[in-house]
Amino acid sequence: MMRTIRLKLKPMMEQRQALLETIRQQTACFNAVTDYGWDQAITNGVTLHRLTYHGLRERFPTLPAQLVCSSRVRATEALRSARACQKQGRKVSQPRARCLPIRYDARSYRPCVEEGVFKLASVAGRLAVPFSVTPHARALLDQVIGFDSADLILSEGKLWLHVVVTIPTPDVQPTDEAVGVDLGLNRPAVTSQNQFFGKRRWKAIERRYFRLRRKLQAKGTRSARRHLRRLRRKVERFRRDCDHVLSKRIVQSVRPGATIVVEHLKDIRQRTKQRGRPARRRMHAWSFAQLRGFLEYKAEQHGCRVVAIDPRHTSQRCSRCGCVDRRNRKSQARFVCRGCGLELNADLNAARNVAWKHLASVGMPDVGGLIVNQPIVSGKHLNFSRHKPLTSVSGS
Repeated sequence: MMRTIRLKLKPMMEQRQALLETIRQQTACFNAVTDYGWDQAITNGVTLHRLTYHGLRERFPTLPAQLVCSSRVRATEALRSARACQKQGRKVSQPRARCLPIRYDARSYRPCVEEGVFKLASVAGRLAVPFSVTPHARALLDQVIGFDSADLILSEGKLWLHVVVTIPTPDVQPTDEAVGVDLGLNRPAVTSQNQFFGKRRWKAIERRYFRLRRKLQAKGTRSARRHLRRLRRKVERFRRDCDHVLSKRIVQSVRPGATIVVEHLKDIRQRTKQRGRPARRRMHAWSFAQLRGFLEYKAEQHGCRVVAIDPRHTSQRCSRCGCVDRRNRKSQARFVCRGCGLELNADLNAARNVAWKHLASVGMPDVGGLIVNQPIVSGKHLNFSRHKPLTSVSGS
């Protein structure tokens, strides 16, 4: 399985200047290709290479040819992504980069872990750059069976090398167990195994950071802007730490070989409406994609897999009888089924529906639910008091 190790480089002064110049020239190559591709409406990588390669080599003679090709590949990816968003009706602009990370491959870098250096291609030739490693990264390096690509990133004046490595995959036999996970804002995560993860103080800390940031923005002094820059990184680190803790606890609560089922939340900000500025602010600050990424790689290391399902009606459906009605959810935390009278936490009910939906999609209906999707019927046309509670159906 693939992992990314973050290493801090410790170059000498001459090496640092050479690497910074390499980043500058590759960024200029990227922008030149995106300019040409955007103006000519070209997104084919072979065509862009044929039309721009020789001109870029003449313009940047000291930049290694492999890095010129790497910048063209990055530009092609950016152009295709922009055109795909444009076809979906989204408002996009031409891709531009200010400080593009260098993407190295087997032709442009070589790891020498025993010597404590990485040999990187640059405008000054191959540089043997030393690095430092944390205990966590050292444990991963000891398991490495192969090195893949690497990205050289300049962040806050420091050079980092993000190395993609291959480590052994745990030998775990998959099982039929599926654990549904409902991700939310009020309760960060609830599983179908009746487990609630996350701490209430996380929301209080987020609110305190927001109030402090708003106060500093209103002040507007030089000192306030300097404080805002430090605070931005602090908030990002806090959210990343919360997502790491949350994903680790979810994975540890599941037996190896099981399937962790989550909701596919892409474009949720466009698909849902939030009432009030606080709700909109919390929705746009929700790092659900980062949490899912952490969950996927931790689950793979634990011997599990993560799948995503369509989130429609998971909050409206009764996990016991299958009745779907938007009025089943009385409040944010209370679910009362209008068909069978089941009453439980709304997030827990949604987590059970998430697991059921995955099992039904693979032909294994969970015990205690309908094996077919029920029609969505408006409650105003039915009098539930005159109908008997729905019973579980099991059939072939």
